[in-house]
Amino acid sequence: MFGLGMPEILLILAIALMVIGPKKLPELAKTLGRAMGEFKKAAQDFKRSIDLEETARKFEAPAKSIRETIKEATPSPEENPAATPEAVTPADQAPSPDKGDNTPHGNQTSNGDGAKN
Repeated sequence: MFGLGMPEILLILAIALMVIGPKKLPELAKTLGRAMGEFKKAAQDFKRSIDLEETARKFEAPAKSIRETIKEATPSPEENPAATPEAVTPADQAPSPDKGDNTPHGNQTSNGDGAKN
């Protein structure tokens, strides 16, 4: 535990019993146990975050290389004029569809509730 053997722990408990008293000793032990649990949890979280940062640094260079490869493989707008905004016709300037009969079979009409007449 912190380099303490059983005799040292018993001596500390005996002194705590004399100083604090038998009524408050269980409450103190409970509080100390909770504090130790919180400390262990914080230490584990800290270790986990350090490990995560280390892993992120380990993969940073390969990720950068992959991003550059993708950037080089993707054609730029100068090479691909269809991707430029000038080559795309806006919807309000697109030709309108014929104003003819849009029903699938010509004579059938809908009464508004989805059923065909």
